[in-house]
Amino acid sequence: MNCIIIDDEPIARQGMSKFINKVPELILKGIFKNTDEAKSFLDAHDVNLIFLDIQMPGINGVEFAKTLSKNTLVIFTTAHIKYALDSYEVDAIDYLVKPIREERFFKAVNKALEYNYFLSDSYEKGQYKASGENSILIRADRRDYKILFGDILYIEGMKDYVIINLGSGKLITAMNLKTALSKIPENLFVRISKSYIVNVSHITAVANHAVFINDIELPLGISYRKYFMEFYKGKS
Repeated sequence: MNCIIIDDEPIARQGMSKFINKVPELILKGIFKNTDEAKSFLDAHDVNLIFLDIQMPGINGVEFAKTLSKNTLVIFTTAHIKYALDSYEVDAIDYLVKPIREERFFKAVNKALEYNYFLSDSYEKGQYKASGENSILIRADRRDYKILFGDILYIEGMKDYVIINLGSGKLITAMNLKTALSKIPENLFVRISKSYIVNVSHITAVANHAVFINDIELPLGISYRKYFMEFYKGKS
């Protein structure tokens, strides 16, 4: 994956460069201190992934991300955890809080590599086929998969697709998150942010800004929090 760094802090750019050079699948094509410099480069070059600082002079990272191609993946980097939820409003792959730990960096990159594979022509995108009373049928890998609603942990929106996360693996299908929500039982699933729908029966913990399924942490969006808490308390 071709990637670039956009960050106004020299030390942050240097640290990120060192991390990227440890990943054979990443090719660092450019380092920029602001979005204006990066935009000129992006207009002339193909870039798969951007490590993007949020708080910068001029156009901030979140606003800049809204102008990018839907095929360009973004991992936000920020010194302020309060911006984390904003990153999911623009379909960011992940966010990293400075100072960035190496293991956390690799986790985010692995997620980006996986998503890039999902978006590639070598991966057969699934298709929604039908829905039964207790299950949904997804066409993928030349097979029809019958997925019980109870086996779905959560559904993640990614560009023009959704990833159905199961305990046994994942399936991707061409559908937006709003459509996905209309195909599943409203008494079992609830939307918690622009990018995530969760199966309430699999939730193990809830915090002010996050929902947990075992060790998986999913962001709880501000605009979804009130409805989710009422829904969750009712189910509990």
